[in-house]
Amino acid sequence: MQTTIPTAQPAQPKAPAATKTPENVVLHVADVHKRFGGLHALADIDLQVEEGKTHAIIGPNGAGKSTLLNVIIGRLAPTSGAVVFDGTILTGKKPHEINQLGVARVFQTPEIFADLSVLQNVMTPAFARRDGAFRINMFRSVESEAEIRDEALAMLDDVGLVGRREAHAGALSRGDKRRLELAMCLIQKPRLLLLDEPTAGMSRHDTNTTIELLKKIKSRGMTKIIIEHDMHVVFSLADKITVLAGGRIIAEGLPEAVRGDPRVQEAYLGGAH
Repeated sequence: MQTTIPTAQPAQPKAPAATKTPENVVLHVADVHKRFGGLHALADIDLQVEEGKTHAIIGPNGAGKSTLLNVIIGRLAPTSGAVVFDGTILTGKKPHEINQLGVARVFQTPEIFADLSVLQNVMTPAFARRDGAFRINMFRSVESEAEIRDEALAMLDDVGLVGRREAHAGALSRGDKRRLELAMCLIQKPRLLLLDEPTAGMSRHDTNTTIELLKKIKSRGMTKIIIEHDMHVVFSLADKITVLAGGRIIAEGLPEAVRGDPRVQEAYLGGAH
């Protein structure tokens, strides 16, 4: 008699019990670890982001900030732990599936369609939001397209680019490309917006303009996670700050408490200023 050995099935991520407690927590990164061979890039990461708040993640280069964002949006799978968004486990889902659940990301280097006009760049994700994919819909009505165009123009007006709507996106300055990418994210109407160094490479004028734009978004109640090296930006926008060093959380709390924490000054603020 031949014995059949059952094939082992991969373990499915489970929602940690802690995610069921605070109703105002929209994102819970629960006991996440990420290893690359012998490198422990993230260890014991437990992060709770409250709905409607701006949560900044800071730390020196190599602290694990971008790795953490990539785990949240599904570009990297955690070695262990789970990411839960509004009660839904994101761990194991593909980036486009996570995006469709209401999570959008602004990258360090703006990701735009350089050969399209500014207006077309913003209309494209708006159609994707409505149609469910980035594709040409031959049955789309003229009325539907007009509605999307009006919505895109309003969004460009919000970010200060409506006057450049017919310009080629590739010809924009870095600051304007950043604002365009932000408009492309916002028109998807995400519940959670992740911003990876949104003012990197900007002049002080462009940085201040971006701060005011993000404050306007904050007034609408959108939840945001910001990774940023510019402490002026962080302390202008953040409701709560988490500090990473060596892949671990070394401090967390309100901006003024974090600013005065000697561990933070040693690991990051003190070394940068």
